[in-house]
Amino acid sequence: MAEINASIPFDKRLWRQDIAASIAHAAMLGQTGIIDAADAAQISAGLEQISTEYGENGVPVNLSNEDIHMTIEARLTELIGPAAGRLHTARSRNDQVATAFRLWVRDAIDEVSGALTALQTALIARADEYAGTIMPGFTHLQVAQPVTLGHHLLAYYEMFARDAARFDAARHRLNECPLGAAALAGTGFPIDRQMTAKALGFDAPTANSIDSVSDRDFALDYLMAAAACALHLSRLAEEIVIWASQPFGFVTLPDAWSTGSSIMPQKRNPDAAELIRGHTGRITGCLNALMMTMKGLPLAYSKDMQNDKPPVFEAHDLLGLCLTAMTGMIESIDFVPPKMRAAADSGFSTATDLADWLVRDCNIPFREAHHITGSAVKLCEARGCGLAKLGANDLAAIDPRIAGRKLPDLSVEGSVSSRTSYGGTAPERVRQQLAVIKQANHR
Repeated sequence: MAEINASIPFDKRLWRQDIAASIAHAAMLGQTGIIDAADAAQISAGLEQISTEYGENGVPVNLSNEDIHMTIEARLTELIGPAAGRLHTARSRNDQVATAFRLWVRDAIDEVSGALTALQTALIARADEYAGTIMPGFTHLQVAQPVTLGHHLLAYYEMFARDAARFDAARHRLNECPLGAAALAGTGFPIDRQMTAKALGFDAPTANSIDSVSDRDFALDYLMAAAACALHLSRLAEEIVIWASQPFGFVTLPDAWSTGSSIMPQKRNPDAAELIRGHTGRITGCLNALMMTMKGLPLAYSKDMQNDKPPVFEAHDLLGLCLTAMTGMIESIDFVPPKMRAAADSGFSTATDLADWLVRDCNIPFREAHHITGSAVKLCEARGCGLAKLGANDLAAIDPRIAGRKLPDLSVEGSVSSRTSYGGTAPERVRQQLAVIKQANHR
């Protein structure tokens, strides 16, 4: 029973937040006259000493003090004696843990937000560097249309910007203080919940005492944002794995972000990218674990909810590691523009440009233009050449409406430079978007 009941082996990570909440609670109890001001001061001094001890030596694990709350209270009793027993006046471990856990998740979001900013900064720098570098754009992993590497990298910037917004929204929603809800029904003591909420940096106290102690939406919000972010990291990691393979050769990974083989000395394995891809499964598993824990719980608190913290802690650690590793790779990876340019010129990637020209300049309905372009591609396949090598007579033989017209630039450079619609891949558009992003981030 001691082993299954105890949470101190993992919830010891809440010690900073639990001490902060206890200091705020003690100050409120003293200010409102619920406990003697001298006792409140003694309690706060003792808690500050415990904070120093834990910061230097870590939190002792003793299963008889089953959680971080009892562990701190036991040490406080050793330090200041009976006055320590007054700290738990007008609160319960239910609102205590809900408060400490919210504070921890809030701090975790701030950490992730900083890591996301670093990754976005790296993506911006490399996109700026390669705003005009041509590479193939893919659908179904088949060469589709030429794009710029800068545009491709900014696609991931947009994904991570949405992740940052999800974390910001989660932080906003969680920023209400459960302290004072007590076990589930509030308390008869004349507490000042506004005071404790303000002291802990919350926007307001929570409005319903039952919901205050039974809610773990804030943890689920964090995990959902973490899972979405991990999915984006995994997609980028997958592209790095593909691009680093010899058939592609779009990138060369530095030694710092790759490993060798135990028997094949020529190998440079993209292990960091592969592990990011793999860790995504664990992070999404953490989300599922907490959802399954919470799905059937009646109000208010149940001991099942002790299992809320391990998946959040695990996901946070993994996500932070993945963000840091991906930032390092993006900052130092060596792109190989000639390989990208050669690949972009394969697979008749400018076929859409020909079809668009037929519609725009020859007034041919798109479905017909699509058919004509398909015939042009077949002709190129038979000749072993690209679309840019076809002449006006070649195309006029396919459809006489083309006769006498000046053909468009069907090179990959011409294709990319023509994609000037808002959000398009043209280098000028990429640089404009970079300017907007830089200005927004500077503000």
